Amino acid sequence: MVPMLLKNQVALITGSGRGIGRAIAHLFAKEGASAFLTARTEKELGAVAKEIAENGGRAEYAMADLTQEAACTRVVAAVREKFGRVDILVNNAGHYGPVVPVEEYPLAEFDKVIAVHLRAAFLLSQLVLPEMYARSSGVILNISSLSAKAAYAWGSAYAAAKAGLLGLTRVTAAEGARKGVRVNAICPGPVTETYMSKELAADLAKRVGVSEQEQLAAFLNSLLQGRAQTAEEIARAALFLCSGQSSAITGQSINVDGGVAFY
Repeated sequence: MVPMLLKNQVALITGSGRGIGRAIAHLFAKEGASAFLTARTEKELGAVAKEIAENGGRAEYAMADLTQEAACTRVVAAVREKFGRVDILVNNAGHYGPVVPVEEYPLAEFDKVIAVHLRAAFLLSQLVLPEMYARSSGVILNISSLSAKAAYAWGSAYAAAKAGLLGLTRVTAAEGARKGVRVNAICPGPVTETYMSKELAADLAKRVGVSEQEQLAAFLNSLLQGRAQTAEEIARAALFLCSGQSSAITGQSINVDGGVAFY
């Protein structure tokens, strides 16, 4: 039997009620991790936890709005109460925000997007790093985006937040490397099965005056592979970066984008 890559690990996965976070939670649990799920929708979290349990895995969850500092503190406390510690933190929660140019972007919406992507990742990292340092082991994985490295119109807050995550990744990796903690990021390309991607595609198609099918086909044609990525493919990359298989990798941003960005 092939050994499980995350046996006896505890993973806190944000934004895990659907999409990429859900796929990561399922795969991590399958590989032996106790998965703690958090998102804003309790019904989705309960469904994912139930699915994991039915497949023989361990999962608990807490509904939370991670733009709130108190909610971040409460979630980390809940993980420790249920599973005793946090070995792995996956910062995946987020949303795209308005599809408008910079000069029209509402400040309140800008702040909200920055808060859920970047500020929450910072707060959660602050909360788990001391215990990771005390054990001399731990992994943080930040889910960034192709938008952090490529130029696309009408998503300034999202691009800024995702680029900020790469800076946070490098700094945290530099601070944690000699203390046994690895920190990396994934930059996914278009994962068209997710709710966020479908909503974004509809908004972009409307803005440029084409059908959703035309807009998507044109975008996918710009990728070397000419196809979308799947949530499962992102989860597989996340598993690699959070397991001992990537023990010499830290401070990196790995593109899982079908061939778009090359740095």
